[in-house]
Amino acid sequence: MANNNDYIRFDWAIKRILRDKANFGVLEGLMTVLIGEGIKIQEIIESESNSNSHEDKYNRVDVKAKTSSGEIILVEVQLGKESFFMPRILFGVSKAITEQLKRGMGYENIKKVYSISVLYFDLGEGEDYAYHGKFNFKGMTNPSSELKFSKAEAEEVLPKGKMNVISPKDVFPEFFLLRVNQFNEVAKTPIEEWMEYLKDGVIKEDTTVPGLQEAREKLNYMRMTDAERMAYEDYMISVHAAKDVILTAKADGFAEGRAEGHAVGRAEGRAEGRVEGRAEGIEETNFKTATRMKQKGFSVDDIAEITGLSKEQIASL
Repeated sequence: MANNNDYIRFDWAIKRILRDKANFGVLEGLMTVLIGEGIKIQEIIESESNSNSHEDKYNRVDVKAKTSSGEIILVEVQLGKESFFMPRILFGVSKAITEQLKRGMGYENIKKVYSISVLYFDLGEGEDYAYHGKFNFKGMTNPSSELKFSKAEAEEVLPKGKMNVISPKDVFPEFFLLRVNQFNEVAKTPIEEWMEYLKDGVIKEDTTVPGLQEAREKLNYMRMTDAERMAYEDYMISVHAAKDVILTAKADGFAEGRAEGHAVGRAEGRAEGRVEGRAEGIEETNFKTATRMKQKGFSVDDIAEITGLSKEQIASL
């Protein structure tokens, strides 16, 4: 039974609640904790989750925000594993950069882009639950030497109100990957409190962490209307159903992949057989997952997003 300490999952909130200007404080808090400086959202300038084109499916962004200093912040929540995830977020950032320039505009108008990905699936290998990618130039013969702007160059690229631009890393994009499933700490720091909320929906009553104070007020389950609660419960049922379908299909696919991999391995070498078997098993998994989701009434866009299959492949099932 829900109580006054139950909070809405972030993935649902970001789609339905946090785009409203009155609720910007929650997202501003997350961005502030990650980026390390106070962030104020000026406006939500695009919501690509509602895009219908085939191309935009591969560049899904839940929120695209513009800060008071003109910088762009992309925030997305990814529930299921996606093929070529890293190239896709790179494409999304590249698109956000090029879209800043209209015909005839100079490069000085380009503002920094931040990409924040909240991931509810296992991505890569690593012991940490939060990763930060930041670009810089290091010397090839002297790795301790980092390239920085001269004073004159800094003045050329210096955005208004951004007086700390001294090196290329202050201009190039930054990436944040939050691997929610890997978080198993006792929350003591701001980022740990945010991770605890993202994973378990827990917010401390006495929290002083930016964004979570606002979340206690804005994302409380008991403060939702009956219609909002019904929509939220329907969403949660769909999330759990999708997870069940994926887990079942994965088990079937990996079992078949291993069996086929061993068969190929006996003919062409065990190592090569295992690799090929796993690859074919994963592909088989994606098709089985898509088939079951289609049978359960999931939309083509949702199926494509979770399995990585194209709409044409899904239509042929």
